[in-house]
This record gives sequence, structure tokens and C-alpha cells, in this order.
Amino acid sequence: MPVMTFIEAIRSALHDAMAADDRIMVLGEDVAVKGGVFLATEGLLARFGEHRVIDMPIAECGIVGAAIGASLHGLLPVAEIQFADYIYPAIDQILNEAARFRYRSNGDWSCPIVVRAPCGAGIHGALYHSQSVERLFTSTPGIKVVIPSTPFDAKGLLIAAIYDPDPVIFFEHKQLYRSVRGDVPEGLYREPIGKAVVRRNGSDMSVFSYGLMVHHSLTAAKELEAEGVDVEVIDLRTLAPLDRDAILSSVKKTGRALIVHEDVLTGGIGGEIAALIAEHAFEYLDAPVRRLASPDLFATPFADPLEDYFMLNPQKIAAAMYDLARY
Repeated sequence: MPVMTFIEAIRSALHDAMAADDRIMVLGEDVAVKGGVFLATEGLLARFGEHRVIDMPIAECGIVGAAIGASLHGLLPVAEIQFADYIYPAIDQILNEAARFRYRSNGDWSCPIVVRAPCGAGIHGALYHSQSVERLFTSTPGIKVVIPSTPFDAKGLLIAAIYDPDPVIFFEHKQLYRSVRGDVPEGLYREPIGKAVVRRNGSDMSVFSYGLMVHHSLTAAKELEAEGVDVEVIDLRTLAPLDRDAILSSVKKTGRALIVHEDVLTGGIGGEIAALIAEHAFEYLDAPVRRLASPDLFATPFADPLEDYFMLNPQKIAAAMYDLARY
């Protein structure tokens, strides 16, 4: 089984899916000639041609709008938004059109599009290249939101997203692109959307996270292991729909819950998970549900010390774990 980086797994998913199914197309800014700003689509133009790998204008509303139109005519478009920070002009097309096609047509039409977008901070990208915007999409019915943490999941979940009959927002943390490697099968395989996985079994505390924060949480959990605290780490993988059974099962086992995400605290998915636990597993809790997230600031700062203050890291997560364990 080949070992791939995260970005190679994304590229492999697109290549293998496009080779197997000529309905699949890729469109976005610089995805063709350049191969994408992070080279996720490198080589696809030469392999599949200009009718299936299309450079689009700098108009995110048009990129997603064209993808929606193509999907309604039998294609399976994968639209790339160059950075998650640029997705705002496309929100009307995503939330007001794509998410509602099944309902507005009484089930006669679906909108099988994928919108890929690199997200996250820590690369000195400052205001417009660092945002985590998943909270904007997790509250709208009809949209699935996927954020993988491993190369294996990146490929398997992307292929599953391409063949999902409804729109999927697929976020990829930029720090993972070349920092994480793992086994990735060749060919087509699918990981189920809406299913979390246990990355580390534990008995004293449940930590729920996704994307880059899964890796930071696993590092922090190893630190607490030396102190006799056994932490279970759950990789949510999908934020909409949430895997309610996995969340509640873990909390009922450990009695403590910490939710870790890079998105800002207010309005983040952590609040929804905390409410789910409070409503359905309150009697199992030995401590209040805790959330650890980025501060509610206007944007990620550019200066190194300020960016470090904004960003979560294993040390901050370990400190939150210690605090919850001592409650």
C-alpha cells in the first residue's frame, strides 16, 4: 500500500475517481494549468483535458454556480475554492441553492457537488489565508460538512463525497497537506460520511476534535498518559451530520468531555456537541462539558507572537485536559 502525504491523497482521490467515471470534473481558480495553489490538482489537466479540468475566473459565486448547473445536467463537479477565506461570495449559491434543491423539487432533483477548500491557520497567512469557517455551514440542513485528519480518510471521504447525492463541503487543513503521511490504498474506496472514529481508546475523558486538532489532541493525550490520565480521542471527521451515537457512547463510558476545535468558540460546533451531551448524557457526567477553541477575535494575527496566542497547540490542549481531569 503506498504511503502518501495528505495532499497526495487528495490528488489520488481526484485522479482515480476521474479515471473511473467521466462524469467527474474539477473547476476552480488555477486548478488546471497551475494544478492548484497547493498542487492538489497537479497533472489532472494533462490526463483528462480542458473540458474536465477547468480554470475559472476569480468569482467564487460563479465557480459554485457553474458546479450546481453542471450537477443538474448529470455531471459530478468538484469545485475548489482556493482558500476557505474566499468562500463567502459563494455562500448564497451553497446555502440558498445547492442545499435546497432536493426540497424545492420535492425530491425530483439532487445537487451532487463537492466544494473543496483549504482551511486553518498557523502558516502566517493572517486575515485572508487562515480562517476556519465551518460554523457557517453546519447549521443549514441539506449540506454535509467533512473535515478529514489523515491521508487515508482524505481520499476515502473525498471519493464518498463525490458520489454523495447531495452537496458536500470538504475542508482540508493546510498544515496537514505535507506534514502528515500514511498508508493510502490505490484505486477507489469510500469512507462513510457521518461516522466518527476512535483514534485513541481511553477511560477517563473523551476528547472530540477534527482536522489538525486531532493530531494535537493525540499528542496532548500522550502527555497525560504519563500522569495516569487515560484520554479517549474521537475524530469526528464529519461535522454535519454529527455521529451522535459515537459521541454519546464515548461520554457515557468516560464521564468527562472536552471539545477541541480551531474555529472560534462562539457559534462553533463545540456548542452543538455540548448541548447534545447535556441533553442526552447528563446523568453520566462527572464534570461540566468543556470547550477549547480559538478566541473570538476578528481574524488570525500575522505577527508570530500574536498568531501563537491565537492558535491552539498540544500544550494548551494538555492544560485543558489536566483542568478537566482535576475537576
